[in-house]
Amino acid sequence: MKFLIESYGCQLNMAESAALETMLKGRGLEKTEDPDKADAVILNTCSVRKTAENRIWGRLGFYSAEKKKHELLLIITGCMAERMKDELRKEAPYVDAVIGTNEKSEIPDFILGSPLEMADGYHFLSSYYSEGEFSSYVPIMNGCNNFCSYCIVPYVRGREVSRPVEAIIDEIKFLESKGVKEITLLGQNVNSYSAEYNGRHVDFPTLLEIITPYMSSIIFVRFESPHPKDFSDHLISVIAANDKVAKHIHLPMQSGSTRILQLMNRKTTREKFIDLVRKMKREIPGLTLSTDVMTGFPSETESEYEETLSMMEEMGCTEAFMYYFNPREGTRAAGMDGQIEESVKIKRLERLIDEQIQRQARIKSAMLPFTAKCIVTGISRDDKDRYLARGEHNDYFSFSSSSEHRNGDVVIIDATELKGNTFRGTEHV
Repeated sequence: MKFLIESYGCQLNMAESAALETMLKGRGLEKTEDPDKADAVILNTCSVRKTAENRIWGRLGFYSAEKKKHELLLIITGCMAERMKDELRKEAPYVDAVIGTNEKSEIPDFILGSPLEMADGYHFLSSYYSEGEFSSYVPIMNGCNNFCSYCIVPYVRGREVSRPVEAIIDEIKFLESKGVKEITLLGQNVNSYSAEYNGRHVDFPTLLEIITPYMSSIIFVRFESPHPKDFSDHLISVIAANDKVAKHIHLPMQSGSTRILQLMNRKTTREKFIDLVRKMKREIPGLTLSTDVMTGFPSETESEYEETLSMMEEMGCTEAFMYYFNPREGTRAAGMDGQIEESVKIKRLERLIDEQIQRQARIKSAMLPFTAKCIVTGISRDDKDRYLARGEHNDYFSFSSSSEHRNGDVVIIDATELKGNTFRGTEHV
């Protein structure tokens, strides 16, 4: 029996799909990428933006036609399935099962003929490793208690639940045995992690202190996505002192205006965010930042938009994920007064993107020349004599070498120039 998994959305979805693939293979099923050969298709969906849901409706139409050509078990799971269970069952009756976020682990049994059972909450799986990968996701918590006014996550993922420390250590030991070179700790609000271990409370920075001694082949530890309100002094000191923790931090800003941040229910202010950024830069040597930022939130004025632009300059990010406000049904922001015309939102976003492209090019050019420890990710498509690699600061490198390399090899690169968004150089000898 063959299965096919399509994954959409966040890194946690990708990690859960990898775990699901491992479970299915363990039950004797075979993976395929060809819909014509699949006996079961699983769509692991996202509901963060309307565009993601629209794409799923298109894929459902495709698989509706496939089911007419050959026998096929069609399953939709993930956040869209959680949010729109009744609508999916009504509008897509050809779907064999609509399975929410808490019941994903039931999918292998369902495919093999067992009835679905309602889960009593979210359950972490034993491992999210995908065979052969050198960069792995390690979910450590699920859900969110923040209820940002624009975000659907708390409604589809539920309240926060943290993975036991023992289970995280076990997975890291397993990843070590597989030769994994970097991991990313995942959670919708990763730095609100909270658990008990050996009779004491463990918060996120303490977790980092506990798990990194188990790492030898793993050279970089990353984490996404933290919330500014939970970024403690302890966490800053751990990042600064621990060589395993990558000094490239994703710190979602969303807006540079205190009033808009309050409307978003972000539980911070412009002043507090600036203080946090300045403290991180002051205390973490070699720090680089990335961020999430939104334009066109309801009632955002031109002056408040300018505050966001100035905050981006304050942060000095080497990368940023930029988008305009897209109302999600079921969130408070969708019904707020002062909805902004799409043309205005797009115009503001275009300027934001243009300025960030110029900014990150300026910042990266100023770094040159430098030497960086990197992980080989492949061979350049443009030049088969050059390798590609990724470094601690999430930078990409194209480099020449007199040695042969495989994906996952650790190399030292002398970077001498910047082409587009990629550093170029040679392997250090």
